[in-house]
Amino acid sequence: MNNKKSGKITAKENKNQKTVKQFKSVSATKKVAPILKPTAQKNNKKTLKVRFFGGVGEIGKNMTALEFGKDIILIDAGLTFPGDNMPGVDLVIPDVTYLLENKSHIRGIVITHGHEDHIGSLPYIMKDLSAPVFGTKLTLTLIENKLKEHKLNDVSLNCIKPGSVIKLGCFSVEFINVNHSIAGAVGLAITTPVGVVFHSGDFKIDFTPVNGETMDLSRISEIGKKGVLLMMADSTNIEIGGTTMSESVVKDTLDHVFADNVKKRLIIATFASNVHRLQQILDLAVKYKRKVAFSGRSMINIAEAAAKIGELKIPEGLIIDVEKTKSFKDEQILIISTGTQGEPMSALTRMASGEFNKVVIGKNDTVVISASVIPGNEKMIYGVINNLYRLGAEVIYESLEPIHVSGHACRDELKVLHSLVKPKFFIPVHGEYRHLKKHAMLAESLGMRETNIAIAQIGDTVEFTENTMKFGEKFVAGSRFVDGVGIDGADSFVLRDRIHLSEDGLLVVVVGVEELSARLTSIEIIGKGLVLTDAIIDEAKASVVNTLSHIDLRTVRDETELNGIIRRSIKNYVFKATKKNPMILPVVMVV
Repeated sequence: MNNKKSGKITAKENKNQKTVKQFKSVSATKKVAPILKPTAQKNNKKTLKVRFFGGVGEIGKNMTALEFGKDIILIDAGLTFPGDNMPGVDLVIPDVTYLLENKSHIRGIVITHGHEDHIGSLPYIMKDLSAPVFGTKLTLTLIENKLKEHKLNDVSLNCIKPGSVIKLGCFSVEFINVNHSIAGAVGLAITTPVGVVFHSGDFKIDFTPVNGETMDLSRISEIGKKGVLLMMADSTNIEIGGTTMSESVVKDTLDHVFADNVKKRLIIATFASNVHRLQQILDLAVKYKRKVAFSGRSMINIAEAAAKIGELKIPEGLIIDVEKTKSFKDEQILIISTGTQGEPMSALTRMASGEFNKVVIGKNDTVVISASVIPGNEKMIYGVINNLYRLGAEVIYESLEPIHVSGHACRDELKVLHSLVKPKFFIPVHGEYRHLKKHAMLAESLGMRETNIAIAQIGDTVEFTENTMKFGEKFVAGSRFVDGVGIDGADSFVLRDRIHLSEDGLLVVVVGVEELSARLTSIEIIGKGLVLTDAIIDEAKASVVNTLSHIDLRTVRDETELNGIIRRSIKNYVFKATKKNPMILPVVMVV
């Protein structure tokens, strides 16, 4: 298949190393680098400061800074997606005001893996910060794609491998292989002047991973034996007992799905970033002699990026354009799609609503949703499932079959990590408050003193010496909203106005005033987003007329003052009549 003609992924792209060659390679001098002993400090008053910009008290937006003296390093730079209380907002990123004020002290940004909640804010913050970025090959490939979209071509991207050690100011960072739902995930062992900080990143312990590279528990054990000052660890699945199933379990289930639907067209929706899952699906497509079409921009982009660096192995001739699937029989086709969470503009959602003319769902389709439902998305995804059933498709999802496994450690795996690392102090991260609290309770049940555990919030600074931990100063932190091409703060007037409009509606009061006499000539009231009867409108008009009739409009200083008078004249009445407090927009027309 000619890649230049199709514009899609082919096996030839696996040999294209252009993207990788642009990265600077960083390697350890030894396969396993030693943890360095903390260097003695002349100024004993200096403390290690751990600052939290996100990822605590919330799922997503992960970003933590380590600061000692005039050296700062960042761990991850993620984003999260807006909630129902953020109408019109596209993305939510950390407030990095503190970092902008101290940008000359930032020595580097280390990235644990390539999920959006760990890399998504980089294109926004790197417009104002200049610091080298370190990550594994797939992580940097995904970051590079994002930076190109934002026309940021001068960011220093440095490729590391598990076992690599880098020096950033007074910090020494070792990268340790861990298992997660995306290739190239690492944990961090950071040697600081007061001790070693271990950061798990997002992880699970998988003894049969798809790529055969298990989590480096032996290295983590060695680090623990030498002494760890602080551990920060993933808390996402703390509420789930036992251990997380291996990714290899999913392949067995999917194999049965392929075998049971040999006469049907298959559509599988999964997280685009789960390259190992994609590889398993592609392998099964080859086994059952199906052509594969990718649907959804993020799916295509990530698959292309992974294929370029060899993380995704795609046989030549396997991939076809989604528009060409109609030329094949149903049993010859597999469509891999985005939309596992019912996102409104995703490929699967548009298929389910009949708005995706490239793929029309029918009775000979089996749709597999190979993902768990993220809390808060239940209504959207179950709406998609209902629509798929209405169109005649068979739908297979997590509650029916084991077609998804988490990338996060459950309680028993977290117990193993704590037992190996044996930290002096512990801060749970990557979770809402209940997750952090339960993780703290787990650490305490394993013998850690309550006074050695801290539950941090965004904007907190936790300070460490070799023997002490305490909360330090608060700093400016929180959320900033990406809205189209603009970025606004958490106290955004735009967002508040949108919320106001969505809850109470809009009332437009159009007042005509004669220029020479300043006499009121006309008044119209138009309501949007609230119920107004003719009687309410007439009473509201009368209220405005009554107020203005007692004022010599020639004495009003300007239009702003007149607008205020009009608002006050109508506000109380409208609230009494409608029990709503709409935004009131006066429009004064001089005639």
